[in-house]
Amino acid sequence: MSYQQHQTNAKSISARCAIVTLSDTRKIDSDVSGKRIAELLRGDGHVVAEHRVIPDDAEGFGRVLEELLGRADVDAILSTGGTGISRRDQTIAVIERVIESPLPGFGELFRMLSWEQIGSGAMLSRACGGIARGKLLLAMPGSTAAVELAMTKLILPELRHVLFEIRK
Repeated sequence: MSYQQHQTNAKSISARCAIVTLSDTRKIDSDVSGKRIAELLRGDGHVVAEHRVIPDDAEGFGRVLEELLGRADVDAILSTGGTGISRRDQTIAVIERVIESPLPGFGELFRMLSWEQIGSGAMLSRACGGIARGKLLLAMPGSTAAVELAMTKLILPELRHVLFEIRK
């Protein structure tokens, strides 16, 4: 089956997504990046099943991730924040423990596209993704510009297709 046929077959899928923002300073009302993810998802016909802002803490994120991975009403988990290189940035380590099928192209393409916007600083992003327990799991940086880039150039164009493939 061609790529175009896959896209056509996946057109009717509406993803039920959970958004998790990891931040020590943001709350739900000040979570601009998480709100932007929600707007873009809804604008593309998807459902936001959950939106949480939690501290940038590996243990807490691990518990939230376990809960969301166990929910039948969640097809994809999109996180923002905690992907940098500081000691507090533990998002990637937590995600890598649960991913069964990595999608290295997500991080690679995100950094390539980010390079076009911010230059060499793109190498500091550890954006990553994969499949865990039949769900898509993607980690984006916390900046709204990074979220906009990842959502519009990578995630939304392929979200339905990825879910179609996972459900086979």
